[in-house]
Amino acid sequence: MEMDKHGRPLLALLSLLLCISLLRASSAASVTAGNPDGTELWGFVEVRPKAHLFWWYYKSPQRVSTPSRPWPTVLWLQGGPGASGVGIGNFMEIGPLDVNLKPRNSTWLQKADLIFVDNPVGVGYSYVEDDSLLVTTDWQAATDATTLLKALVKELPTLQQGSPLFLVAESYGGKYAATLGVSVARAVRAGDLKIKLAGVALGDSWVSPEDFTLAYAPLLLEVSRLDDNAGDAAKKKAATVKEQIAAGRLADSQGSWSELLDFIDSKSASVDMYNFLLDAGMDPVAADLPATSSAPTTSSNAQVMKYSTYLGGSHEEAGSNTTNTLGGIMNGVIKEKLKIIPKDHEWHELSDPVYNALVNDFMKPRIDEVDELLSYGVDVTVYNGQGIVCVWLEGALNVLDVICSTKGAEAWVQKLKWDGLKNFLSLPRQPLSCGSSKVTKAFVRSYKNLHFYWILGAGHFVPADQPCIALSMIAGITHSPAG
Repeated sequence: MEMDKHGRPLLALLSLLLCISLLRASSAASVTAGNPDGTELWGFVEVRPKAHLFWWYYKSPQRVSTPSRPWPTVLWLQGGPGASGVGIGNFMEIGPLDVNLKPRNSTWLQKADLIFVDNPVGVGYSYVEDDSLLVTTDWQAATDATTLLKALVKELPTLQQGSPLFLVAESYGGKYAATLGVSVARAVRAGDLKIKLAGVALGDSWVSPEDFTLAYAPLLLEVSRLDDNAGDAAKKKAATVKEQIAAGRLADSQGSWSELLDFIDSKSASVDMYNFLLDAGMDPVAADLPATSSAPTTSSNAQVMKYSTYLGGSHEEAGSNTTNTLGGIMNGVIKEKLKIIPKDHEWHELSDPVYNALVNDFMKPRIDEVDELLSYGVDVTVYNGQGIVCVWLEGALNVLDVICSTKGAEAWVQKLKWDGLKNFLSLPRQPLSCGSSKVTKAFVRSYKNLHFYWILGAGHFVPADQPCIALSMIAGITHSPAG
C-alpha cells in the first residue's frame, strides 16, 4: 500500500476522512459526529460548564439482538489515573483497529458494542477550559460520567432499546467503575436514568491500594526480585502506607507509596511493576510521559505514569513492522477523522494534571462501592493477570502483575460484607480455555453475582497479553443468562 512521508497508509487516511458526517451540533453542551451509517458515533458532552467529556461508540458488525436477548454494550474505563481510553483501550487493547489502523482479530466488538470515553475530564481528547474544573475525587468523576450516560441514552438508539450496559475497567479505572456503577444504579433506582446496568468488571483494578501495597514485598521476595534485607525494609514502608490510610492521611500515604516504589526500583534492578519478568529498558513499547508536567519526573512517577508498559510491539496483533505511534495517529489521522477536536488541543496518552488532582483520593479504597453493587444484584466480575496456577489464599506464586496483583485482589475480596462471600470462597475454581485449544488459559469462580477470573500468562494488561481468553471472558460476562 502506498505510504505518505509519515508512514500512514494513504488509502486508509482517505477512507477515514471520506466516511465522516457531522450529524448534529444541537447545542454548546452536546456535539455529535459519526459515520453516515451509524456504525460509529463520537462526540463531546459538556458535563459541567466548561468541562467536556469525549466519547466514541462502535456498533458491532456481529450484532444479533432479540427481545429476549438484547445485544450488550461495553463501556471501557481506562486507569492511570489520567490515561486515555479512547487511545490506549481502543487502539492498543480491544478496539476494532490496532495502532497501525489494521483490523484486530481479537476485538471485543465480536461480542458487544463498544463505548470508549476519555475519563475524567482533562484526559485524552476530553478537556476543561480551566484546570480548576478537574475532578479531585472518584465520585466527582462518577457524577460527570453519569451525566455523560444520560446524554448517551438519547444519542444511542441501542441503549434506548434496552442494550444491557457493562462497565469494564482496567487498573485505576476499577475505582471509576465502582463509583460510576453505584452512581448509575442509584440513578436507575431513583428513576433519573433509564438504562440497564447489567454488570461491572474490574480488571487488575486499584480497588484497595492498601492490600496491593502490602503484597509488593512478599510477591517480589517470592520471585527473587528483592533480597531479604530489602524485603524487610519494603514491608516496613508498606506498613507506614497502611497506617497513614487508616489515619485518613491519604495524600501522605500516596507520598509514602511513591517512596516505596522508588525503593523497590532501586533494589530490584528496576523491576517492571506491571510485569515482574521485565526490567527497565526491556519494554517493546513505552508510554510517553505527560508533556503537560512542568515538574521534574521522579522515578516513582515514571513507574506509575508509564502506563502502557509493554503494549504493542511484543504482541502478535501489533506485528513486527510497527510504523505508527499512538500519539502520532491520535494527533494526526484520528484527529482529522473526528473533525470536532479543537484545533489547538493536543492529545496525550497520560495527563499529569489529572493524576495530580486526585492526590487526596488516590489511596482511598472502593470496597464499599463493590459491596453496594453486589447488594443491588449487579453482576460484579474481578479479573487479574497472573503467572501460574495459584491456590486461593494459600500463598502460592500468582503474579506477573505486581502493581495490582492477584494476591492483593484476593485480599480485598475477602473484606466484602456481601452475604454470599462465604459460599463464594468455598467453591472450587473451574478451568477455562479459548478457541479450539483445550489448554487451560484461565480459572473462574462464580457464586450468584460475584465472579473471579484468574488469567494465566498475563500481566497488568490482560486483553493485550491474552487476547483470546480475554475475548472468551467478555463473552461469558456479557452473554450469560444473568447478563
